[in-house]
Amino acid sequence: MQFKVPQNVQMADKIVGPLTFKQLIIVASGGAISYFIYMSTSNMYVLTVWGPATAIPAILTLAIAFLRINDIPFLKFVLLQLQRALTPQRRMFQRGSAEVFRSILAPTSSQTAQNQKTIKKLARKEETIQQQAQNLDNITKILDSQAEITK
Repeated sequence: MQFKVPQNVQMADKIVGPLTFKQLIIVASGGAISYFIYMSTSNMYVLTVWGPATAIPAILTLAIAFLRINDIPFLKFVLLQLQRALTPQRRMFQRGSAEVFRSILAPTSSQTAQNQKTIKKLARKEETIQQQAQNLDNITKILDSQAEITK
């Protein structure tokens, strides 16, 4: 019996036509926002008012769902550009200017002592298990040799 090996597992599955699940959710939410703006403003205002108000979220939604710049999704590209704009472009090294960082995960002296006790207990348990295994081996050898003698 042959099984089909999955190919290209990095590609997202298409749910509705050419849309992936993520794209479908983005387009549906953006369409709902645009439709809500249209329904709330179309009765009171003219096209020049509600047209851009509904087009901006629709265009932004389509860009987020489908646009890729240098094979990077549009939203990630915008966030990377924002990060680039907010962080300094040049960094100068200054010896001793860094803050001392204490990790929460670094063990304290009491934890180290407790760990040493635990390691010693485990080593003793392992030694007793090895002794019991050796005793069991000796017993099986005795029983096996007795069986050979009776034959």
